[in-house]
Amino acid sequence: MAIFRQLFSIVGLLPMLLLGCSHNLLRKETTPAVISLEPPPGVAVPAHTLPPATASLPESPSYAHLDGRQLETALARSQTENQLMQEELVAVREQLASTSAQLAASRAVARPLSPADGTAAQAAGAAAAMQSAMGQLSVDALPVRLDGAVVRIEIPAERLFEPGTANLLPAGVAVLTQVSAEVERVFPGHFLAIEGHLDSEPIAAGTWDSAHQLTAAQAATVFDFLIERTPLDESQMFLVAHGANHPVVSNATAAGRRRNRRIECVIYPERAP
Repeated sequence: MAIFRQLFSIVGLLPMLLLGCSHNLLRKETTPAVISLEPPPGVAVPAHTLPPATASLPESPSYAHLDGRQLETALARSQTENQLMQEELVAVREQLASTSAQLAASRAVARPLSPADGTAAQAAGAAAAMQSAMGQLSVDALPVRLDGAVVRIEIPAERLFEPGTANLLPAGVAVLTQVSAEVERVFPGHFLAIEGHLDSEPIAAGTWDSAHQLTAAQAATVFDFLIERTPLDESQMFLVAHGANHPVVSNATAAGRRRNRRIECVIYPERAP
C-alpha cells in the first residue's frame, strides 16, 4: 500500500517537470548576460557619459581651528607683511624714478649740441668772431692774444710808468692813445677791463705796502687817462688789480719778470648798454 502511494506521488510530479515550471526544482538557473557600456577601441566616449569636471582651486587657509587670540596674531602678522610689501614697493618706485632721472641726464649730456642750446654754441661763435676781429688791430707790436672769448692786449709797465710807481711816462701817453683808438675802431662799445699785473719781486720800501696796492694804482692811472683823454666811455670800462697772482710767464728770469710787470687791456665780446 505504501508503495502505491509513493508511485502516485511521483506520477503527480511528472506534469510539472515536463511543463518547465519556473518553480521546477530540477531546472538549472541561468546567469543573465552582462551589457558593457565601454566603447570599442578607437571610438570616443560620449560626452553625456563622462563624469562632471571640477575646477582645481587653490586651497585657502582655514582659520576654523584657531581661537580669538590666535586669529588676532595671524591678523597682525598679515598686516605686518602687507606693510613691508608696501614699503618695498615704494623703495622700488623711488629707485626706478632715480634711475630714470639719471638716464635722462646722461642722454641730455650725450646729446649733440644744437644751435638752440645756446650757451656753448654762442660762446664758440663769440670766440670765433673775436679772433677774426683781433687780426685787424694795429697796436705797435704789442703782444695780443685770444683768451677764451676775450682779447688781451699786453702793455709792458716800463713803457707806461716810472719804475716802481704809478706815474705815467710821456711815452705811455702815446701808447695808450694808440691802443684806445684801435679798440674803439675794431671793438666799438665793447666792455674793456684794465688789469694791473706785477712780478714776484718784493716791493721796495716806500709808498706801496703790497703788489696789489701798486697794480691797483697803475690800473687806476690808465683808467683815468682813457676816460679823460680818449673816446672810450666810463660805462664800458672797469679795473682789476691782480698783483703778482697771474704771471703770463715764469718769474725765474729777468726777462720773465719784466714781461709779467704789465697792464692788460681786456676786450670782452659783450657790448656796454
